[in-house]
Amino acid sequence: METPLHQRKIIHIDMDAFYASVEQKDFPELKGKPLAVGGSEVRGVISAASYEARKFGVRSAMSGVLAKKLCPELVFVRPRFERYSEISKQIRKIFYEYTDLVEPLSLDEAYLDVTQNKKGNPSATLLAQEIRKRIFEVTGLTASAGISVNKFVAKVASDYNKPNGQKTVNPDEVATFLEALDIKKFYGIGKVTAERMYQFGIYTGMDLKNQSLAFLEKHFGKSGVHYYYIVRGIHNSPVKPNRISKSVGAERTFNANLSSEVFMEERLESIAKELEKRLQKYKIAGKTVTLKIKYSDFTLQTRSKTLPYFISEKSLLLATAKELLYQEKLKDSVRLLGISLHNLNTEIKKTVAVQLKFEF
Repeated sequence: METPLHQRKIIHIDMDAFYASVEQKDFPELKGKPLAVGGSEVRGVISAASYEARKFGVRSAMSGVLAKKLCPELVFVRPRFERYSEISKQIRKIFYEYTDLVEPLSLDEAYLDVTQNKKGNPSATLLAQEIRKRIFEVTGLTASAGISVNKFVAKVASDYNKPNGQKTVNPDEVATFLEALDIKKFYGIGKVTAERMYQFGIYTGMDLKNQSLAFLEKHFGKSGVHYYYIVRGIHNSPVKPNRISKSVGAERTFNANLSSEVFMEERLESIAKELEKRLQKYKIAGKTVTLKIKYSDFTLQTRSKTLPYFISEKSLLLATAKELLYQEKLKDSVRLLGISLHNLNTEIKKTVAVQLKFEF
């Protein structure tokens, strides 16, 4: 018999500053120092920041130039995604000791449905503590956890006592927990949306809850409908163990802006080679090739072409990317190029775990 939604036990595990923590673990001389993974003090975007760096306001997706201004002592290190992936697999293996219902969101976070679990433990709170302890024993890294009746509340709760902590929101506590929550803490409500909500006097979950469905739909579209239900603790999405990747891609940020298509062709070849490697590793093929172009002024452009057949070979990826490159004149010099493959082979992709788009 299916478990009632309000009786589900969902854990969201989120590693603490994962990339930066791996670097500090592998290189003890970096411990305690403000650290940025990716980017540099002259260009590029940061992939992750240590907690020491976050105290200065340094965040992921921030430019290295700004991060260095905020934190003059900031240390930059190159990402080692193969290493992060290796440790992520160790963590994933621990999850499967407890349940087969594991939905990875990225290398460093996942949902676990432990309503029925392999340990026969009825307490999701105790299971989360045990899982976090196992992760530390195996990897030397800390993780935080959120525990509740659905994925949304568990996700929000995992951020509540970071780092190296956890928060349980029991069924009878969901309403008051969400009502008191700052609107910026709602997963899925970003800075721009929060600013719009402020204009309507919406600052907390309670303020959001006081709005009608018609009002939220009028001002926020489909997202407004979503907000209406989540603030009431209604989020019925199950943990999906075979989460399907919708695209696979690779991209590169250059040390110096490129203004010649000839030089860009050379870079596209190495990007296509990296993408082919990923596609072959997971036995994926796709029909739609997308070229991503980020100009020197940070404006972004994408150009796509859908082929009548599935491809995964470097030669075809590169040929299509070149065609898209010359499709129209470039607006400015280019700081980043990327190639991604969409419209994936449905028979193959069902077995594929989620893939991140890495800068390398």
